[in-house]
Amino acid sequence: MDSHPITDPKRYPLRACGEDVQIYPRAHLVSPEVVSIGDSVVIDDFVFLVGGVETRIGSFVHLASFSSYLGRGRLVIEDFVSVSSGARIYTGIDDFLGGSLVGPGVPAPYRQPERSSLHIGRHALVGANAVVFPGVTLAEGCAIGALSLVNRDCEPWTIYGGVPAKPLKARPRERILELERQLRRDLYDGGGHYIPAARR
Repeated sequence: MDSHPITDPKRYPLRACGEDVQIYPRAHLVSPEVVSIGDSVVIDDFVFLVGGVETRIGSFVHLASFSSYLGRGRLVIEDFVSVSSGARIYTGIDDFLGGSLVGPGVPAPYRQPERSSLHIGRHALVGANAVVFPGVTLAEGCAIGALSLVNRDCEPWTIYGGVPAKPLKARPRERILELERQLRRDLYDGGGHYIPAARR
């Protein structure tokens, strides 16, 4: 059965929501009141996003189907980020070393998950089915290959791959930043405000 392809983001009591935000109807946002979304963002069907201490999504961001954002820590996704299908982004994790019980059905103080933060810099790219652990920073322009496991910070404008992810080669920083400058000239007014698609 077909459904309307895009749902109105206003159905969620978001902390803040920009223009031209498209949230597909089968996406699921938990604790949307802590989630801020910029302009021109697409959140596909079957995205599962659990808002934590703070969840901030910039502008020109795509969260692809079946990607998950879990852990209830702090999550910052800057502008021009793309997260591919099946990626898992964690801001918190249970204690695997046996210092407490695990699982959301166990109340405190018997369960003591480690909440952290995760920062994804501008122009970063996370490949299909990659896993990113809590406490990690994906620096501006870095790219994470499909099926990679990221358990430490990644350097700017570098492509990573593997388990655990290791640097492979550089990305073309100047070309990407020039395209961003062109986009900002076309899609922003003289005061630096985004112009919605309906007014262009």
